[in-house]
Amino acid sequence: MIIKITSLSQSELDIFSKLTEAQLRNRLEPERGVFIAESPKVIKVALDAGYEPIALLCERKHIEGDAAEIIRRCGNIPVYTGERALLATLTGYTLTRGVLCAMRRPLPKSVGDICKNARRVVVIDGVVDTTNIGAIFRSAAALGIDAVLLTPNSCDPLNRRAVRVSMGSVFLVPWTWIETPISNLRELGFRTAAMALSENSVPIDNPKLMAEPRLAIIMGTEGDGLPHETIAEADYVVRIPMSHGVDSLNVAAAAAIAFWQLK
Repeated sequence: MIIKITSLSQSELDIFSKLTEAQLRNRLEPERGVFIAESPKVIKVALDAGYEPIALLCERKHIEGDAAEIIRRCGNIPVYTGERALLATLTGYTLTRGVLCAMRRPLPKSVGDICKNARRVVVIDGVVDTTNIGAIFRSAAALGIDAVLLTPNSCDPLNRRAVRVSMGSVFLVPWTWIETPISNLRELGFRTAAMALSENSVPIDNPKLMAEPRLAIIMGTEGDGLPHETIAEADYVVRIPMSHGVDSLNVAAAAAIAFWQLK
């Protein structure tokens, strides 16, 4: 259902232009919410993963171009369209490849369900930068991590920028929020490995780590790292050896190294 935009004040467009990430997540449908996927490639990954589209915003020239397959697959949902300059005014920025898709947020799964058959999981503890979240998910998908768990003070993986940076990998790796202490993962058979620089840390190539049948890799915030109590409660404290006086890596880079080594 193609709908030409005639006014930037149309209430149907609020989902793309006026609602904050928090409002998308909570206001429209508190039980599930909505998120925005951007660019044809990312939208296709979401559709392949079973996510439900509810509306599209598309540059007119892409209706029979890059967006044609997406429109066909989405069925009878509204497709709002206009010229590039108009849509840039509406959203506040030029659209990536000319397409946005509003999609239903899935119901959250339990930690037990997410981790049921997992051997390697990552716990993201307090990481709030959207770019880092997206990059961690992309590495997790590419390097064989079975599931991602996030503490409530971490960035939402379905944030628009996080989704875009991940290139849709947030739709490929099972994930959920972990509300209980991370140490409770032991009840599911996991040993925990906190990535931190401390006196009792072991290098990331320690054979004991590789031999663990189920391992949860805990990554901390971009600035302060992991809380002291998280480090104290971990089964292992793990470091990536540094050179030239460098004290640490960006959390997304450290995650990629940890995933590759410990998978």
